[in-house]
Order: sequence, then structure tokens, then C-alpha cells
Amino acid sequence: MLKLLLACALPLTFGLLSLLSCQEPVKTGPEPDWTGWTLLSDGSSTDDWEMAGPGDFVVENGALKATGGMGLFWYAKRPFKDFALSLEWQVEAAENNSGLFVRFPHPGNDPWVAVNQGYELQICDSGGAKHDTGSVYSFQAASHIPTKAVGEWNRYEITVIGQTYSIKINGERVNVYEGNRTLEGYIGMQNHDDASPVRYRNIYVKEIQ
Repeated sequence: MLKLLLACALPLTFGLLSLLSCQEPVKTGPEPDWTGWTLLSDGSSTDDWEMAGPGDFVVENGALKATGGMGLFWYAKRPFKDFALSLEWQVEAAENNSGLFVRFPHPGNDPWVAVNQGYELQICDSGGAKHDTGSVYSFQAASHIPTKAVGEWNRYEITVIGQTYSIKINGERVNVYEGNRTLEGYIGMQNHDDASPVRYRNIYVKEIQ
């Protein structure tokens, strides 16, 4: 009797496993349409990027990981005028500190050029007013901080047209800032300190005519 039950159960088990193996992986959300966008880095390469100042960005598990600092990792191939920027980032603790720099002039080896002549869109969930994630660093605070749990990937979306900087985090608008600095410049990321191993991937830019 036992042999008969096993004989009947085995085909059913293998059939179920075969069915499950053919199913597609569960998707966490719709894939963005990157038509018309330029990939600056998917996280697997540092081609066309340069380092200014101390520290470094290293490729680790499909992401660009910030180490040391305070430095600037910038896309050196060309500057941008009006554009949309989209990327993903991940932190290991809410206190991790980093940021995105936009529209700064060629920095040479001085990361403070980006701080003093461009704008920084902050990453640090515990930074305080004008220093929290989504803030235009030291100029204007974010309305709220819709970041995900530590260890999960977040998405930054920044649209820059003229002097207007519109910022979204995970699809929610958190800031609209009117600036008065240069209308063209480079894009970069900050490596703040050894205790802030912030990671980046899927960095895309789209020029706006």
C-alpha cells in the first residue's frame, strides 16, 4: 500500500515543482521606461567617472559603494544643462551621509567646488532641518522623508529646468527649489566618511530641450 501511495505521489510532486520552476519571478513594481535616457552607470563599472578629493567609490555586488571622504565622484564625460536624473541608493543605517551634486563646474581635485558652486541633494535620514534626505543641502528642507527601511533600495528623481529643482523620493515629491547658481554643470555623488557606505546603482540622465 505504501509503495502504491509513493508511486502516485511522486509524479504529482514533480509536476508541481516543474510548474513552479516555470513561473516568472515576483516583480516588486513596473520597470521604468528608459527610452531616451542615457545610462551613466548601472553599478557594475566606473567608466567615465572620476574621483576628486579623498576616499573612493568601488564596485561591489552590482553597486557603486562610497568609501572614505569627504570626496566627490563625478561623471566627467560631459556637463548637463536642463535634465532629469534618476538613480537608486541604499544605506546601512539611517545616519549614513551622502548626497547628489548637480550643476557644478569642473572640480579638478577639489570636491568643495561641487559644494560651493553647485547644489547638493542630501541623503541622511537623521540630518535635521535642511540636512535631511530630500533637502537642498543648507538651502531648503524636504517636506517629508518617504524613504524605505534601512537596507532597501530607494529611488531619487531630480528634474532641473532653468533655476527650478524638483525632487522626488520613491515617487513622492518632497521639494521644489528655486536656485540662483550656474545653469550648466556636472553630476556627481558624495562619499562623506568611512561610517557612511552608501551604495548607488542604475544612474540615468535624460536631457530636456
